[in-house]
Amino acid sequence: MNLLPTQIYRADTAQCVAEVMVPPTQQPGSFVEVEGAIYAVLERRHRYSLRCGRYRLDRIVLYVQPAQGTLGERKLHQGHWVIGDPTCRFNARSALIRCAQNPSGPCDGCRYYEMAE
Repeated sequence: MNLLPTQIYRADTAQCVAEVMVPPTQQPGSFVEVEGAIYAVLERRHRYSLRCGRYRLDRIVLYVQPAQGTLGERKLHQGHWVIGDPTCRFNARSALIRCAQNPSGPCDGCRYYEMAE
């Protein structure tokens, strides 16, 4: 498998969490484990270098946020992974955020729950 050097930064603090070798398949919405902590990938950037007259992918930079409890709450909804309850009107139907009313969750027993139309 082809592994690339990857720098992992927290999106909220711009702090470098780690520099690791990962497969180049990490996309926004996926999860990466670093030193026992699980992070959701928010953004991916590429760094290229010029070698032998050609630009080649040299490293990847991932901007992440901690995936606190979101792994167990992911559901497949209309062919896409979403966090939380997709039947709620306020659910963002996103693999990255739950909703604006209760972003940290959980959805069970949420006082803002309204059935989507």
